Amino acid sequence: MTAPIPGLDGAYWPYLALLLFAVLPTEIWRWLAVAFARRISPDSPALEWVRAVATALLAGVVAKLIIVPPGALAAAPLGLRIGALTVALAIMLFDRRRVMLAVLMGEATLIAGAWLLI
Repeated sequence: MTAPIPGLDGAYWPYLALLLFAVLPTEIWRWLAVAFARRISPDSPALEWVRAVATALLAGVVAKLIIVPPGALAAAPLGLRIGALTVALAIMLFDRRRVMLAVLMGEATLIAGAWLLI
């Protein structure tokens, strides 16, 4: 067995590993995005494509969570999950600036429905 690297086998090793393997790789891309985003026009085709891809990815994740839910969400009936999504989408269609309200009301619908049904 090899000898441990001095200073890296103590209580601070998990924090250093978190910094090296989680924070730094993510932060590099964030800073590069900030640097390049200043030069991109908000109406550019590239940015419209990025928005479309981000929206499609989010829609895919939400659809997967509703159709094939993980963990405790699987205990909620499909109709309840679709109903909670419908409430959140209705709020978003009414006023797009109230994203947090839509999320909270969707969660409240899901929690209240699960409490009543289960």
